[in-house]
Amino acid sequence: MPAPNDRLITLAAGRWSGPVIRALGLPSPKALPRETGPLRAEALAGRQSALGGTGVTPTLQAAETALRSLGVDLLDAARSSGPNDPGGPSSPLDVAVFDATGLATVAALDGLRRFFAPGLGRLRPGGRLLLLARAPDTLAEPEAAAAAQACEGFMRSLAKEVGRRGATANLLWLDPGAEAGLAAPLAFFGGPRSAYVSGRTLRLAAAPIPAGHGLGGRTAVVTGAARGLGAATAERLAAEGARVLCVDVPAAGEPLEALARRLGGQALALDITAADAGARLVTALQATGGVDVVVHNAGITRDRTLARMSEAEWGAVLAVNLRAVLGLDAALDAAGLWRPGAREVCLSSISGIAGNGGQTNYAASKAALLGYVATRTRQAPAPGMTVNAVAPGFIETEMTARIPWGIREAGRRMNALSQGGQPQDVAEAIAFLAQPGAAGVNGQGLRVCGQALLGA
Repeated sequence: MPAPNDRLITLAAGRWSGPVIRALGLPSPKALPRETGPLRAEALAGRQSALGGTGVTPTLQAAETALRSLGVDLLDAARSSGPNDPGGPSSPLDVAVFDATGLATVAALDGLRRFFAPGLGRLRPGGRLLLLARAPDTLAEPEAAAAAQACEGFMRSLAKEVGRRGATANLLWLDPGAEAGLAAPLAFFGGPRSAYVSGRTLRLAAAPIPAGHGLGGRTAVVTGAARGLGAATAERLAAEGARVLCVDVPAAGEPLEALARRLGGQALALDITAADAGARLVTALQATGGVDVVVHNAGITRDRTLARMSEAEWGAVLAVNLRAVLGLDAALDAAGLWRPGAREVCLSSISGIAGNGGQTNYAASKAALLGYVATRTRQAPAPGMTVNAVAPGFIETEMTARIPWGIREAGRRMNALSQGGQPQDVAEAIAFLAQPGAAGVNGQGLRVCGQALLGA
């Protein structure tokens, strides 16, 4: 659903107002289909999919098996990149997946055009295009690596073309042997839960994939949980069956308690920058015997140009957004509370990737988290543990609602989908990374930004 105060989405869809919007040259964003509630075993049931590739590869076979297990109506499982019109000339299309892991030459890149082009006219609103390719640094031949890297430029451009229809395109880099872990990424990127994720690459490594899905019986911690992205994340993890320890500052005690009661979880009023914060979190978790999911969501801004920024403004942002994360992790590590297969997710930001004037402190702290997760994954304190980051772009929250209208409109429209995201979109990305099936995603940063035009 569009933001309640984003009237442009409603106007662009109107019978009479839509043509006026287009005649004025204004963006015409489409309402993005989303899904609520817990993840279904057949997460893509009812969606029509086409599958193709450069030949019969282990990845193509694994993708077909995964798609069928997710309940899709597989219109075509093309075994080559030859001319084909997936699903026939009139079949609507929800998902198109192309296996490019067999690309070895630049000439073979034409297979991308020959597969995707025929289906674009039938792509439904909210359609999903997904490209699978070998990570270039795993390929020995320079031409094969060049062809693999070309997939990224192709995908990013295609995402901008289909974004005007509310559709998305993304790319999964696959390490050798990662095919067994395709089900969870296909469920996320192939369905409505990735509504605001487009033009993105994610690397999938070979990893043992636990059976089942959902977070039943698991304990999760969400900091900054009282409102906004934190509240949406706590709700989403609880919907998957997790018992959530909701953490926020004492001043937010009332909404924090209300959220925890509603979710059947527990509230912990805690200043995460306090000297005893780690010890208090450990005490709260010892009764559960450990922790399975930790989401470092708490963050603050103290925006000011660097020349005018005070030491206190710099220090406060670094303390909450970065030092507290390291301190809480150190306490959990020392107490041995991480359970096998644990999931840690840090909230970065597009500001940490692209930078933002007046936010040197904030951008530094959020960029630091990307470096932190990339290295911490190599030193994970529990077997099978993954550490990742989510980097939101412009998300419709109480904070962004207070931004002056002109700046707010620019933030909303400067992405391929021409609109702001919802807290739910960030929560869905976190829930994807937190699930057992995402074991192959590790040390990654996933942007939830509608393919923002700023940054990489």
